[in-house]
Amino acid sequence: MADGRETTPNDVAATQRLMAYWTDGAGAAKIQWGVPGDFDRCVTQLSKHVGPGIVKGLCSNLHLRATGARPGNAPGETTAHQGDS
Repeated sequence: MADGRETTPNDVAATQRLMAYWTDGAGAAKIQWGVPGDFDRCVTQLSKHVGPGIVKGLCSNLHLRATGARPGNAPGETTAHQGDS
């Protein structure tokens, strides 16, 4: 991988394995997608492995993959602005 970009088929396969781990595997069990606080748990877990400049974007992408919606927009999730008049 060069500069965060996949450069070989092996890089693509490794990326897919990691995405599956965090959305469907043991990593997903740690994050508990769809349960309130999932985005924050993702940031906490992945901050151990990736830099602060990309962790929130990565977690947003993982959230979309795991739940079908961006953070705060999945079924059962609420945002800070809901209920405000």
